[in-house]
Amino acid sequence: MKYSHISLLTDYGLQDEFVGVMKSVMIDMAPHVTITDITHGVPAFDIRSGSLTLARAIQYVPKGIVIAVVDPGVGTNRRAIAVEVADGDGILLGPDNGLLAPAVAMAGGAQRAFALTNTDLHLLAPGNTFAGRDIFAPVAAFLCNGGNLSEVGEEVDADLLLPGVVPLSQEETHDEYGLGLRCEITWVDSFGNCQLNVGIDDIAHLPTQLRVLVADDIRSMKVLANFAAIPTGGVGLVIDSYGMLALACDRESAASTLNVGTGDRVSLFAGDGDAGTTTSAVSLRSK
Repeated sequence: MKYSHISLLTDYGLQDEFVGVMKSVMIDMAPHVTITDITHGVPAFDIRSGSLTLARAIQYVPKGIVIAVVDPGVGTNRRAIAVEVADGDGILLGPDNGLLAPAVAMAGGAQRAFALTNTDLHLLAPGNTFAGRDIFAPVAAFLCNGGNLSEVGEEVDADLLLPGVVPLSQEETHDEYGLGLRCEITWVDSFGNCQLNVGIDDIAHLPTQLRVLVADDIRSMKVLANFAAIPTGGVGLVIDSYGMLALACDRESAASTLNVGTGDRVSLFAGDGDAGTTTSAVSLRSK
């Protein structure tokens, strides 16, 4: 199969030349490809943030190659891998550190997985700390030129690849407010909206009016249809574009208003606390 599209996600930022060099390598080797930047603003070294970002985006990226690089272990014995999904419609390239796992699961699971051990496909380099340029970019170009996935290196068992870890909400009981849900802020977008690890079905057993605990801040909120429905100067709950519950303000930053960030805990109770957030491993194996 010859691919014509490559999607990129990294923590490289745009201040340095890293992203431009990666793109230059791929365009030089496979001039026919189109490259889309998912983001290069993943917080540095934050594998979990990168994995959740890629999982949110994966259903919208075109067929082809996805390169994801958030790789604090670059240059060590961690593996560089390629994971085939969707009957070959997509191949994800990245480090074997859990970064790819949630997106692979969202795409239906892995059909095949390979370690990128065929060094004949890599660029010669004086150091080994830029895998994006030296390994992932040339391998992506090779695949886009019609190269066979089985030629990138040795096949590996997808069950033995490092799983991703995603936070799960859980029930908790408060002495004053009764049974509720303990959740976590998994993402703060550039507008200051705070996505929770809670979908609309998770709060179906609770009334429309909720009491929301953020640290020592207690607020009464309704789940609203849009940002404009949130009272001026207030904080509300909306169902965001991914179907998740989010703390938001109308034309203000909920993160700044509440003084919260990614990883902070939030509790939801009926009307107007410490179980903790659990995690679950995400398998790379196709079901």
